[in-house]
Amino acid sequence: MVAIKDLNPLFITNEAGERMSVVLTVSKFHELLEDLEDLALVAERREEPTIAHEALLLELKRDGLV
Repeated sequence: MVAIKDLNPLFITNEAGERMSVVLTVSKFHELLEDLEDLALVAERREEPTIAHEALLLELKRDGLV
């Protein structure tokens, strides 16, 4: 997850000094998009049942993936 301070944002303000917009580098913008995609996937899968680590390893070995 990207910390706000690591984004090095540049703020565009109005005449009253209120922040209206933010400018980020393209690479930082893409990092944020990746984080949002990851969070969306986590939210989508929130209700899925979990499996114990040992059971997962046995399943992967059975399927020849480990």
